[in-house]
Amino acid sequence: MLWSWRAGIRRGFTLACVAGALFGASGNAEQPPQARAGRPLVRVLMVSDIHFDPFWDLEKVKELLPAPVEKWSAILGGPDSPDRADRFAALQKMCQAKGMDTDYALLVSSVQALRANASDARFVLASGDLLAHDFSCKYEAAVPHATADDYNAFAAKTLAFVMDRLRSTFPGVPVYAALGNNDSGCGDYRLDAGGAFLRTIAPTLSADVPAAQRGQARGDLTAGGYYSVVLPAPMERTQLLVLDDVFMSREYATCGGKPDAAPAAQQIEWLRSQLERARREDEKVWVMAHIPPGINPFSTIPNMKKVCAGAAAAMFLSSNAIADAIEEFGDVVRLAIFAHTHMDELRLLTAKQPGGTQRPVPLKMVPSVSPIHENEPTFVVASVDPDSAILKDYRVVAASNGTGVATAWHEEYDFDRAYGKKDFSEKSVERLIAEFGADDKAKTAASEEYLRYYYAGDRSALLKLFWPQYTCVLANDTAEGFRSCACKSEAAQ
Repeated sequence: MLWSWRAGIRRGFTLACVAGALFGASGNAEQPPQARAGRPLVRVLMVSDIHFDPFWDLEKVKELLPAPVEKWSAILGGPDSPDRADRFAALQKMCQAKGMDTDYALLVSSVQALRANASDARFVLASGDLLAHDFSCKYEAAVPHATADDYNAFAAKTLAFVMDRLRSTFPGVPVYAALGNNDSGCGDYRLDAGGAFLRTIAPTLSADVPAAQRGQARGDLTAGGYYSVVLPAPMERTQLLVLDDVFMSREYATCGGKPDAAPAAQQIEWLRSQLERARREDEKVWVMAHIPPGINPFSTIPNMKKVCAGAAAAMFLSSNAIADAIEEFGDVVRLAIFAHTHMDELRLLTAKQPGGTQRPVPLKMVPSVSPIHENEPTFVVASVDPDSAILKDYRVVAASNGTGVATAWHEEYDFDRAYGKKDFSEKSVERLIAEFGADDKAKTAASEEYLRYYYAGDRSALLKLFWPQYTCVLANDTAEGFRSCACKSEAAQ
């Protein structure tokens, strides 16, 4: 669904050459954040869309199947089989794969860069899609006589391996992950609430939840892939609510291929109850999930004539329920974290319904490690005020190539320096989006910076052609709001 526009970006432009020093385990990490007003800032690492592909060497899959997760690194790090490249190329062709995801070499390079750039992180957030695209097709080719239970077990083990690599890179540091649409034991956008996959991975995802909360988290994960956790000290009275919004996706179906609205309704009810409790107890909240709420620009913008004539804008999710809940509790929610597009983006969720607090919520979309769209692998190193739970600044670190071989990681940009905003609060993001919207030709320094970093390694000049419409996506998460903004822009051109 997201492929055609990105493919056009890639066809029109050559990825920029980059330079930087290769960061090893003792790399040139940025100095710890300094105290500004009050206590020192807290370092937080954000990573998403790793899309690890264990099928890079099909001969090794035979060894991975019976091996415990602890043995996988030794297997994957061993010499390649002689016909590895030919067999993998054939596999890609058979599964009609549209690009290369994260292989073991890139995974190793990535976690080394994570450690080098955020060795003082107090917690790590992974916002979904730990498993590769086309995972089920590749598994069926590698293990032709496997059962559904076999597939579920291998998918869960692969997810556990990725989580283990993150945790072993940051020993003693909690890693909290959301599930993405590819993170399933029965296929992309397919999942059963209370099913085998969720039951299997619940202990893995809840392992870093404090003991007093862990039992509840495991139960919630098993029921619907969601959970709550108190963010560790020195974060002050801040809850992280993690959702599995594949159940809200327009493409969602059960493992049997049937629609089922019940898991989404149950999860929204849980989300609202958690937000109500946080409001009563004067707590702050972060919300993390994979698929963002709001308009899907990749599907909507190429059809602007139809949209302005009354056709519905394409949405990422089947309803506005997540956005509505977050917006209604803008006095409680300090930050929303999503991903899915693989691009470096931001949004603002603005209360629209009567009774809402009218306090907008800033939304950060974390770019991908996977280079499947020929983008450079990237991750985010953030600094947070522990008292207010406001994201004060972040820097994006990018790779020089997507192979993990002789890969140099470098700082791509810093939010504060790029946009001149003192923090990623709702007011700063609101002002920044307003500046983008007033610049319909994308000529200001801020607009040019956003275009430069939106697609890591590429200036994304094609996006500039649709800049007025794209900026309408940033603060309008309903079809009606987007149409009002974007079609006014259309008429003005």
